[in-house]
Parts: sequence; structure tokens; C-alpha cells
Amino acid sequence: MTTAPETSSPSPQTLPDWLALLEARHPVAIELGLDRVAAVAARLQLPRPAPRVVTVAGTNGKGSCVAFMEALLAAAGRRSGSYTSPHLLAYNERVRIDGVPVADAVLCAAFARVETARGATRLTYFETGTLAAFLILADAGVDVALLEVGMGGRLDAVNIVAPDVAVITSIALDHQAWLGSDRDAIGVEKAGIARSQVPLICGDPQPPAAMLAALNDIGARIIQLGSADFSLHPRGDAIELVCITPDGQPLRYRGLPTPRLPSGSAACAVQALVSLGLTPDAVQVARAFADTRLAGRFQEIIWNGRRVIVDVAHNPAAAALLAERLRCLQGGAETAVHAVVGVLGDKDIAGVLAPLVPEVNRWHCCGLPDAVRGASANQIAGLLYNVAVNQGVPAVSDCHLNPAAAFATALDASRPGEVILVFGSFYTVAPVLALLGNDAAPAGGYNP
Repeated sequence: MTTAPETSSPSPQTLPDWLALLEARHPVAIELGLDRVAAVAARLQLPRPAPRVVTVAGTNGKGSCVAFMEALLAAAGRRSGSYTSPHLLAYNERVRIDGVPVADAVLCAAFARVETARGATRLTYFETGTLAAFLILADAGVDVALLEVGMGGRLDAVNIVAPDVAVITSIALDHQAWLGSDRDAIGVEKAGIARSQVPLICGDPQPPAAMLAALNDIGARIIQLGSADFSLHPRGDAIELVCITPDGQPLRYRGLPTPRLPSGSAACAVQALVSLGLTPDAVQVARAFADTRLAGRFQEIIWNGRRVIVDVAHNPAAAALLAERLRCLQGGAETAVHAVVGVLGDKDIAGVLAPLVPEVNRWHCCGLPDAVRGASANQIAGLLYNVAVNQGVPAVSDCHLNPAAAFATALDASRPGEVILVFGSFYTVAPVLALLGNDAAPAGGYNP
């Protein structure tokens, strides 16, 4: 979409000024399509962000996969550059060099370069950020660029760069208004990141048939988790991971610890690097499985004697995994769980709540004043009541204007040793992490 040039005005000088401009400029937050961003990339003479590129798509587990690859590359002494979204506390988290968010000045300089090149072409906030990130990674001279798809895949701005390895972590229902109403349609959109004769790592144990058909039509070299070539196996208290090398040989990693982040994402990260020809050794893989953390993904913080768990789970599949992990954490103990929940109004709120209803003793529903699409606390509480009635489980709840107020009430209502679960959206988790401050570290991709 092109328009007449806007009235000239002084360029923003600070990162908050740039972000405010980008948020206000485009009439819609999401406008899928590659024509606009590709045209500006051509004017920029955009270089490849790194000699090797891994693109990661999927409904859930994308950020975790990137974090594992960051950790593995760091252990091998290779430089990584990552582009992920959204952020929790600061925009800088989206662009990282060796796991460290870049400085404001670096982002501002990249935004200015994109602004000069775009001419009359209107770009969304995400599209501008994507081009800026690619410039930053190229300038940094990293060995491997790790690019997380913002939404879908085929028409996402990240897809203007052809990967050397592509990863699809999982397929579940989310963003149906843009991607389609079922797993088949969503899977086809995500298959769009694949390229002919390029390895495509699939971490979904039951991928939609339409996605597999699309990948075969593209000619991707599919490496499917759960196949003889690529699999995870429990071995007592440990895990065995089987990968396949580029020359078709099996590669086994034995005695691996269970990762705190999704094990499927960890497996995809290892296989992606093996497929790149950057095979990590057994010690590096074991350490990455044991140590990798990611802010807002089943992140546990001890606060005033409570076990605070924050998780950005915002669709039914992610909520189901969260409920399972909460049960494992509890280990059968009768520890009370207080849930702070806020969800965007265009999500399947009932589906997000349902897996956690049996696990939670008291609910603190909150609005999301920082999100235009946020559901009200009363709306969430009403859906919670219906879900609980259908399950025959009592649900005690109260309502609050924002996550901070809901967390304060949960803190007052709980006792030392009990669990406070904060989930439902990045917009729910971020204010609580900000409130907890330094106790909420790490904020980046991994624990080196």
C-alpha cells in the first residue's frame, strides 16, 4: 500500500519517540503481505542478516527454540543474532546479539535508515522493526541469524529472507482472524517459511495433513519429530535425543536433563544446528537443556515467600501445557494456587481458562488497560464461571482494573509457600515482572 508522502517533520531522537511514531503511523497494527516490506528492502539494498539463517515459526515454543539455539551457539563460541517478538519490558529485547539486547542508539540508527528508504511506502510497526533488525544483525557480523516469525509465516515480513534451515515448532489455534479457522489452514500459512531442498524441522508430533502436503509441494526436506530420524525418548529421569546429520547418519545425545522450557523446542533447536552443520557436542546440549531460561515462560520467582510463576500462555494449547507443568511442579502436594489472569478479547478465553480451572484455588481476573484489545475483568470472570460450572469445579474469583492490582490482592490473599500464577498475555505478565524488578531476572534469552 502506498500513499503520498507525509508532511516532513524532524526525525525522532529517542527510542520511545521512534516507537510512538511507528505505532501511530499505520492505520492497522497487522497487515500481512510481503510487497511493501520487500520494496523497502530493495531500496535499502538489504544485506543477508548473517551467513547462516534459521527461521522459526509455530504457534507456541518459538521463543524457547531461539533461546536454546542462542545458548548452544554461545557454548560453541559462535556469534548469534536474534530477532524475536513481542517484547516484555523493553523493545530492545527483540534484537539481541549473543543473547544481549542491543542499545537504544543502535535501534534508532536502524529505524532512521529504514525511514529514509521507505519513501511513500507505509510500513507497519512490525515491518519497520523487522527491516531494522536485519540491518542491525548484518552490521554486527554475527555467524548465525535466528529469526522468529511474528505471525503465520508465508506473508510475515521475516519471510523475505530465505532460511538455510526452517523450524515449525507447533501448530495450534491462534490468530484465526488472520491465519484461518483450523489447524490445516494455519499450518499451510506456517509452511510458507519453507524452501525447496532446505531442511524443515517440524516439532509438532501430529502436524496437519494440509501442512505436510504444502511442505511436500514446496520440496522441503522434512525432518519430523517423532520419526525414526528425529525423536525424544524418556530414559528414567533423563532424556535421549536422536537427531539426523546432513549425510543421513543418526546422532544420539544420551542422559539429557528435562529442560524447563518445552522439550520439543529444545529438540528442534539441536536438530536445526545439526542441519546447519554446526553440530553441538553432548556437554553443550546437556548444559543448554539444564540452564536455558526465557522470561515469561514458566518463569519462577520467589517473592515474599510465595512461588510466583509467570507465563505468557494465551491460547488453549499453551494453557494446557502450563496446567501440566503446574501439576508436575506441585508433585501432588496440596499447595494453594492463586491465579492472576488477563487475556486479549480476541483470544479463546474459555479455552485458555479451561485447562487451569482444576489447578487453581482462587482467581484474580484483571483488565489490560495497556492493550486496546484487552478483555475486561468482568468478561473473564463470567467466562470463568461458565467453564467452572461445566467442569463441576468451584471457581472463587474477584475482578481488578489491571494486573498490578490483581497481583497485590493475590499477594494479600496467599500465604508463604503458596503459588501465585500470572498468565494469559504478554500484557498481563509484563506489569508484574516490572513490579518484581531485579528479582525477575533473567530478562533475555538464556542463562549463560
